[in-house]
Amino acid sequence: MMSRRQFLSATALGAGAMFVAPRMVFASVESERRFVFIIARGAADGLHIVVPYADPAYATLRGPIAVDTSSATRLDGTFALHPSLQRTAQFYAQKQALFVHAVATPYRDRSHFDGQNVLETGGSAPYSLRDGWLNRLVGLVGRSRAEAIAFAPTVPLALRGQFDVASYAPSALPSASDDLLMRVGALYEHDAQLGPLWQSAMSARDMAGGTRARGDAAGIGKMAASFLAKADGPRIAMIETLGWDTHSGQNPRLATQLKALDAMLDALHEGLGPVWDKTTIVVATEFGRTAAVNGTGGTDHGTGTAAMLLGGAIRGGRVLADWPGLRPSDLYQGRDLRPTTSLDDVIAGAASETFGLDPHRTAALLFPQTKEAKPATGLVAA
Repeated sequence: MMSRRQFLSATALGAGAMFVAPRMVFASVESERRFVFIIARGAADGLHIVVPYADPAYATLRGPIAVDTSSATRLDGTFALHPSLQRTAQFYAQKQALFVHAVATPYRDRSHFDGQNVLETGGSAPYSLRDGWLNRLVGLVGRSRAEAIAFAPTVPLALRGQFDVASYAPSALPSASDDLLMRVGALYEHDAQLGPLWQSAMSARDMAGGTRARGDAAGIGKMAASFLAKADGPRIAMIETLGWDTHSGQNPRLATQLKALDAMLDALHEGLGPVWDKTTIVVATEFGRTAAVNGTGGTDHGTGTAAMLLGGAIRGGRVLADWPGLRPSDLYQGRDLRPTTSLDDVIAGAASETFGLDPHRTAALLFPQTKEAKPATGLVAA
């Protein structure tokens, strides 16, 4: 059953979105930079997204699901970008996107739940930390300089913690009429608890443009941009994407997934306008997939994968990879792409350079269980 508080929030938005906000005040923001984390839940196959076409073992391992690089974008002499990522390829050509390959969190087993927990908490093992690294980033940047929002039905673990954040997502509820909104506003005007909540929800509705939020990837990107582009809007955001677990029929399924991600990134670019030049977007997943195709035209849970960094603030046009190779002797446990780069170091470097923070202090706070952090440098323009 929907609680009174949930009903109030849903009615207030009324434009096809559900909003949960303990506190929705963005007026004190000072930083002009934006940091967006897009999580690809389900273990996205980095070998399918950023294709190591020049590795002699790639075509043999992948067999029927090997990406036809004649239609892909050659990024350099080793890697190509999946053909579904056409807009992303343009960002790369404009030096507004870079890719980091053979990357992983410290997690080395193959459970989605445990892997996502490590990715979102920034811990070295599942359930060893209770809060999320993105929430800790809010505190590091400073509450007077940044506020945060999750574009998801509930606040994801990466944004949970000491600091309150907002959550906003499409809803199947019908739109509320202006008359209903006015009547509910009058009803709760003098209510000490529900009055401020109502005002917060109405402020969020105005920030979203008062229009129905579409639930497709492009619609989510447009909705997120409508918040982030505001002068008094949030500076830190997280977007959830699902459906990356491709045990069978990988080629058509990932083509659809990547087209949707591409559309989301394009919508963010269009909606952010000039703010795009001050934006860092990190796309990451909990772990990769097996190097070899399985018997059902898919891949199983693996280890190393690829991460994406995009935005006008990115020093792009590069693939960063200490490439381990795909020969049997090169593979992790004889089956997976061997990780050679720490995803934690990539995130710490991108976050610190986005907000002008000390990289080692940032790494120590976001990933406190890492013993020898080496935050990546040169990812984001000053």
